[in-house]
Amino acid sequence: MKHLLKLQDWSVEEINEVLNLADQLKYEKKNGIEHHLLKGKTLGMIFQKSSTRTRVSFEVGMYDLGGSALFLSSRDLQIGRGEPVEDTARVLSRYLDAIMIRTFAQEEVEALAQYGSIPIINGLTDYCHPCQVLADLMTIREHKGSLKGRKLCFIGDGNNMANSLIVGGIKTGMSVTIACPKEYQPDAKLMKWAEENGNFVCTDNVLEGASGADVLYTDVWASMGQEGEAEKRKLAFAGFQINDSVMSVAKSDAMVQHCLPAHREEEITTKVFEEHATEIFDEAENRLHAQKAVLVKCLLGK
Repeated sequence: MKHLLKLQDWSVEEINEVLNLADQLKYEKKNGIEHHLLKGKTLGMIFQKSSTRTRVSFEVGMYDLGGSALFLSSRDLQIGRGEPVEDTARVLSRYLDAIMIRTFAQEEVEALAQYGSIPIINGLTDYCHPCQVLADLMTIREHKGSLKGRKLCFIGDGNNMANSLIVGGIKTGMSVTIACPKEYQPDAKLMKWAEENGNFVCTDNVLEGASGADVLYTDVWASMGQEGEAEKRKLAFAGFQINDSVMSVAKSDAMVQHCLPAHREEEITTKVFEEHATEIFDEAENRLHAQKAVLVKCLLGK
C-alpha cells in the first residue's frame, strides 16, 4: 500500500516510474488497448472543493482501469456534519480500496492516511497539488524530450501549485524559478529545501525569472477560498502576467503551462494562451493518464 500525500514523500525513482507508466497507459488508451489493472477495485472520491478536471479524470481513469469511482461531496458525508476525519477514515477503509480527497487542509489528508488502512491520494489541498504536477512533468517531457537541465519559471502566487512545482521540478533535475510578490512567496521550508537540493531562485522580478526559461507556468491569482481577496490580489499581482514581453525573454521555443481554469488578461493574456493552447490542453488531458498511473502505483505497488 502506498499513499500520495505530497511529492516530498516520493523518491525520484518513484516519480519517474509513474511518469513512465503514464506514458504507457496513454499510448494504450490512444490505441484502444484495454488495461483493466484495477478490475473490481473501488475508489472513493471526497470533494470538499469543487472540481472539473479532478473529478472527471479520476472517474474516467478508474473506469479505464476496470474499477469504479464513487463521488462523495461534503454534503453527502457525516464529515460535513462534524464526524472526525479519523472515524471517517476507518469506516471508509472497510468499504473502499482507496480514497482520493480534494480539500483545504493538508492535515486532513495526512489524518486519513494515519487512521485509514487503504491508499490515500491527495487530489488538492491548500498546501500542494501533487497529481497536477505529475501531469505537468509528463507534459513537459512529451514536448521537450527530457526534464533534467530544463528551466521552469512559475509566475504568480506562491500557492499550492508553486509548492508542488518546486518539489517536482527539483526532484527531476530541473532548475526552478518562482517569480512572485515578496508577500506571496511559497512555503519557506520548501524553498530552503530547494536551495539545498537543487538550482532554485525566488524573485519578484518577472523578466529576470523568465529569462532563458524552457517552461513558463502560471495559475489564477485568487484560488478557491480566496475569492474575498480577489481585488486586493489583482493589485498585488499586477505585472505578474505571462505576456509577449515575458515570452520574449524566455527561450524562443518555450512552452506555456496553466493548471486551469484560466482568467485571461489577468495571469495570462488571451494571445499567449491561444498560441500555447495545445500545450495547455495536453497538460489537462494528461491529468487522466498521470492519475491512472498513480492509482496503479498506490493500489498495486507497480
